[in-house]
Parts: sequence; structure tokens; C-alpha cells
Amino acid sequence: MSDHGPAGLFSPAERGLLRVTVLVGAGVVLASLVVFIVWVLAKLVATFYGILLPLSVAGVIALVLSPVVDSMEQRFGFGRLPAVILLFAVFFFAAALTLMVVLPATVAQLAQFFDDAPDTFSRWHNQFVARFPDIAAMITARMEEDHLRDLLPEMEDATDRVMRYLETLVGLAFVPLFLFFALLSGRRMQRPFLEALQVLREDRRKEIVYLGSVFIDYVTGFFRGQLIIAMIMGILLALGFTLAGLQAAIPFGLFLGLLNIVPFLGIIVGLILVLPVAYLQPGGGAELVAWVLLVFALVQLIESWLLTPKIMADRSGLHPALGVISIFFWGTALGGIIGMILAVPLTAFIITLWRHLTHRYMSHVMIDDQTADTVYRPPRPDT
Repeated sequence: MSDHGPAGLFSPAERGLLRVTVLVGAGVVLASLVVFIVWVLAKLVATFYGILLPLSVAGVIALVLSPVVDSMEQRFGFGRLPAVILLFAVFFFAAALTLMVVLPATVAQLAQFFDDAPDTFSRWHNQFVARFPDIAAMITARMEEDHLRDLLPEMEDATDRVMRYLETLVGLAFVPLFLFFALLSGRRMQRPFLEALQVLREDRRKEIVYLGSVFIDYVTGFFRGQLIIAMIMGILLALGFTLAGLQAAIPFGLFLGLLNIVPFLGIIVGLILVLPVAYLQPGGGAELVAWVLLVFALVQLIESWLLTPKIMADRSGLHPALGVISIFFWGTALGGIIGMILAVPLTAFIITLWRHLTHRYMSHVMIDDQTADTVYRPPRPDT
């Protein structure tokens, strides 16, 4: 046998080829495993969407608010139950106060918006026919050829869709209840999970607990910062739209700000939704569109240059382009809003997990003198 042991059976070039083969094979296996897991998650989400949506919303809010409850327990000596009740009381008082201030103007603006909607639609139709007569004639002819029942969805499909919407609304109504019990349970919810890990070796158990804590840190840090950014952007958009003279400025601004919990979604939807309104509303036109675009640009600059660097502090570590791709990917893979909400923290965690697994299990393949017992511990997101 060679003095170099089994490694002497292979030349340096063969050992290099073997390493590449093992790395590629491991990558294919891991990619297949990820695809399978995503497929299973998509099936589970589609089947139990009605219950998973409120549980997800309540779980994310609980992760964000749990440190507040812990701080109230430690600083003021409250028990867990009084701290949760006080937090809910403060929240509902703030919500009621906000509604008292904002709701009258919002209702008045919405009423005016819907009163002007028929005239706005008629104006849009007349302008469309005047500018694109051939397309308008083709659409009119096609509508005359088809039966009305062919243009409308089947009654059964429409009924199923309405029932799904009602199921979602009923599920969301249970979010405060789920949130209350999640906050009340606190860290006790971790006990069944930790007990189930007792069957594993101590090093594996610590590794799983560490990765789980990293994922929770990503979710908590991301949504805590993103909620603050969304509220500030909603206020800025509502104020800017009001100064510009847009109809329904307050509800449009607050709604688009809320959508910014999912990065870039509020701006994308806002450009599609608000610009036609600005152009077609009574007294609107190109000048109002320009003012609305200026509002969008200023708010986006404030978000990009001030809010995100100060509040988020790059907690996800993702490039903005990768963040947008992840939103579309997870939104499609997990069937809608749940995937879009969790897209950024999920992608950041998967990247961290890949780096960990690469360092933990493949380092001995890539580097001869490095052992596989080194545990890669990436820096936690700043929470």
C-alpha cells in the first residue's frame, strides 16, 4: 500500500474530479430535497389555507410583540396574563383613537370617490373610443357575438370563490384570539419541540435549535422593521396624495402603505391603481399624474435612503433584486399572500442554511486539512 494511504490510489487530478463530482451530486440531492419540501408545503398551504393564514399572521405578530410582553414582565413586575391584557388594551385604545381621527375623512373621501366613479368610467370609455376606435369596435363586436352567460364565470365557480373569501375573512377574525394565546404561552410553546429533539445527539440538537433561533430572528427582525416602515410610508403617501389633490387620498395612502409590508408591493400596486385615478378623476389630468408620481418618488427615496437603512439595518442581507425574485417565487410556490409575506425571511434563512450545510458537511471534501466537525455559525440578523 502506498505511504499516503488510500489517497495514493488517486492522482491529484482524479481527487479533484472526485471532489467536484461529490459536490455536484450533493447539490443535486439538496436541490431535489428543497423542491420536494416546497411542493409539500404548497400542497399543505393550499389544503389548509383558511386556517394557516390567520395562524401565520398571528404567529408573526406574536414574534414581534413577544419581546414587548417580556419587557413589561421584567420592568414592571407584571404577570404574563396582566401584561398581555394591558398590551391588548393599549393596542385597541390606539386603534380606536386612530379611527376617530382618520375614519370620518376616509369615509367622506370614499363616498365622494364612488359618487364620481360613473362619470370617471364614462370619461375613460369616451377617451378610449376616441383614441382607439378600431380596438373599441372589435371589443364591442366580440361582446355582441358572445352570450352574456359565456362572459360571466360559472355560478358554481363564483359561489366557491365567494365561500373562499368568506372563509378567509372568518379566519382573519380569529387572529386576535390566536395572538392572545400565543403571547400568553410565550416560551412554553417551545417545550414540545425541545422535548421531541431529545432523541437526537446533543451536538445535532444544539445545531437544530441554533438554526431555528436564526430563522426566528430573521422573521422577527424583518417584520418588526417592515411594519414600522409600512406605517410611516402609509402616512407619508396619504399626506402627499392629499396635498396633490388626489381623490380618496387617505384610504389610498394607508392601503398602499400597508401593502409595503411586502417590499415593493405597495409601490407597484400604487402605480397601477393610482395613476389612472389621478388622470381620469374630475379635475385630473397629466399635471395631477405628475404630482402623484412626484409623491411616489419622494416617499420611495425616503424609504430607500432613510427608513430602510436606519430601521432595517440590512437585517435580511439580500440584494434588492433577489428580494423581488423571492417575493414572486414564494408567492407562486405557496399560493399567494402567505408566501409573499414570508418570502424575504425564508430566502434569507435558506441562504444561511446552505452556507451552514456547505461548511458543515462539504468542507472536508473541498479542503483536505479541514475537519468536518466545525460548526458554521453565521452572524444573526440585527434584531
